Amino acid sequence: MSSPFFRVLSFVAGGLVLKFVVADQLLAGTDPWWLQMLVIIGIFAVGIGYIFIGTTRIIEETTDVLKERTGLAGGFLQSFGTAFPDMIIGVVAAILSLQFKSTDYARAIDLAILAAAATFGSNIYNIFHATWCVWRQNLADRLHTHVLMLPGVRSFGIVRPLAEHKAKPSVREMDAAVEVLIALTLLTALAAISMVLFGRVDSNIVSMEGDLYQLVMPVGVLLFFLCVAVLYFFRHSHAPEILDAEEIIEERAYAAMSTWRIWLDLVLSGAAILFGAEAMVVGMEAFSHLSHLPFVITGVLAGIIGCFGEMMIVHNFSVHPNGRIGDAIVGVAMDNIVTTLGAALVAIMGGIFLGGSSLILIFIIILAGNTLLIGQISRLKNSLSRGA
Repeated sequence: MSSPFFRVLSFVAGGLVLKFVVADQLLAGTDPWWLQMLVIIGIFAVGIGYIFIGTTRIIEETTDVLKERTGLAGGFLQSFGTAFPDMIIGVVAAILSLQFKSTDYARAIDLAILAAAATFGSNIYNIFHATWCVWRQNLADRLHTHVLMLPGVRSFGIVRPLAEHKAKPSVREMDAAVEVLIALTLLTALAAISMVLFGRVDSNIVSMEGDLYQLVMPVGVLLFFLCVAVLYFFRHSHAPEILDAEEIIEERAYAAMSTWRIWLDLVLSGAAILFGAEAMVVGMEAFSHLSHLPFVITGVLAGIIGCFGEMMIVHNFSVHPNGRIGDAIVGVAMDNIVTTLGAALVAIMGGIFLGGSSLILIFIIILAGNTLLIGQISRLKNSLSRGA
């Protein structure tokens, strides 16, 4: 097996090739629509299948080590790594939007809609996937038996009752997850309400049907500082010590490394994600033009790109009962706070818009998902209180 450092370098190299060769040169110089579509598929296959999955594994392997050395919550550390793709896709789309604002305003608005839909849309996938995982855990606890993560598909993993976990999450972790989700609900509501009250834009200038709303800069600044405050307040770990820690540490290559080396690998992983995300934004724009799909739908579909890493971690921590399911649940809530922080940055840059119907649907779905996840976490907390 290659060393972690060379693995990271390969992800960075892959991101560079994807951005500067495939997206900027090959895709731009390709004429037949079917060949363009093949290039787009290649961008997404390499971006998700190689760069994002690989960097996610690095984040997963390093989080627990850094948690032990820094005292910070595993979910807090995890969220910055896994939410980085969400933030970068939105920020890159916003930067491209601003570049076209003076020359092609319609295209600038399209990219700004893509930025908003991808950023907020990723929260939808995160929340509902986490709700499913916690629901399967609760089902295993209620039935006192193993259950398949995905009914009928054993390859997706088996969820075991908490009684069989090497270490159980703490009740305080569950409280923290619920509190972060409540904060996320309030921040999401603030973004939606402010867009309706203060962000209406004349859609006639871009020949768009229906209303168009922008998350204005002052609200973006407020949203940014509120997200930072929530992250700071919940930064500490409330996880119990792993009872069988030696067995778990043996499986981690990063446990024997110095802290600065771990941070270096994380920074390089972030660079790989950055270049991969830039290439995929270009691919998303090209796909929207080829398929004639509205940019908001393309953006929401692309939201799964940004949250794929978090979804993998929640899944892995659910089916491998090594005491880190608490990290996963807190990490999902934190991840979506970091994503909302990214949306605030995009708003400060002036590049985040949504149409009337899409604005209502996206935010209602997020708020509904938050409510469902809070309910499942409460059930899990009850099982812990009963000593499951």
